Amino acid sequence: MRALFFKCQQLVILDQTKLPNKIVYRKLRNYEAIISAIKHLQIRGAPLIGIAGAYSLVLAAIKNCNRRYLTKVAEQIRSARPTAVNLSWAINRMLAVINNCQIATKDLVKSLISEAKAIEREEESNTFKIGEIGANLIKDNMTVMTICNTGWLATVGIGTALGVIYTAVKQGKRVKVYVLETRPLLQGARLTAFELSKAKIPYTLITDNMMATVMPNVDIVLVGADRIAQNGDVANKIGTLTLAITAHYFKVPFYVVAPTSSLDLNLNNGKEIVIEKRDKNEVIYVGKKLIAPKSADVFNPAFDITPASLISGIVTEKKIFYPPFKLNN
Repeated sequence: MRALFFKCQQLVILDQTKLPNKIVYRKLRNYEAIISAIKHLQIRGAPLIGIAGAYSLVLAAIKNCNRRYLTKVAEQIRSARPTAVNLSWAINRMLAVINNCQIATKDLVKSLISEAKAIEREEESNTFKIGEIGANLIKDNMTVMTICNTGWLATVGIGTALGVIYTAVKQGKRVKVYVLETRPLLQGARLTAFELSKAKIPYTLITDNMMATVMPNVDIVLVGADRIAQNGDVANKIGTLTLAITAHYFKVPFYVVAPTSSLDLNLNNGKEIVIEKRDKNEVIYVGKKLIAPKSADVFNPAFDITPASLISGIVTEKKIFYPPFKLNN
């Protein structure tokens, strides 16, 4: 299965809001539909969002090759999910193609398709490199804890943190995984459990507030990232900070796994990262069931910042970075 592919001037996506109960593919024929799919988490996962953003500019260019129009569209796409830097990274690469084109013609569309496919190929290749490098951290019979979803649903290829697990298992290592459900949208329960079930990798699903009880049985924690500042501070799914603090207390190694497209070397530290705030209904509803008063005041940040001081290492497709982090080297 694949979470996304471009075919016949349309982006075909696996609608992740329907998982694990239904497997539904949707055909998106314009950039507005892709922006909506990103905002509503039908497309999710930082690397996958970046790839989708690149193809959304392709669809915009098919409609109108005007450079000014495409630049305006690019900013709309960039703002769809403000925390994940992969989206801006991909949009910047596409804008470079647009700005380098002398005349707005159909040749520009071909060039944009070529660049979007290059981004997709590179990100797919990087997942396998990340898996090989990260699998060196995994020994036979290890127990891993993870949060959110970091597998093939979040990328093209095998994923980031889950990609490390897949690679270790392929190498013949026996691995058990504790999967945090990941409130409020349950990406761990719905998506990671779905992936591990398909892969026949042993896992145990727990609620987020069980992590401290289980942590003494864990050998290593692997998480993904949506944006990593120059000093090693990491923005990732809400709950990652709590997981890092808990791992630190129990002296369990805590590793972040992400491609270099998730690095934002323009930011000095995590305080400069913009955290996306999402709709209150994600908290007061589970699925379609109301679980709190509709009038409840709700705080719903999609991400939190884990300081570099709590991170044992950052696994990328190039190498594992260790403290003190110097990510611009």
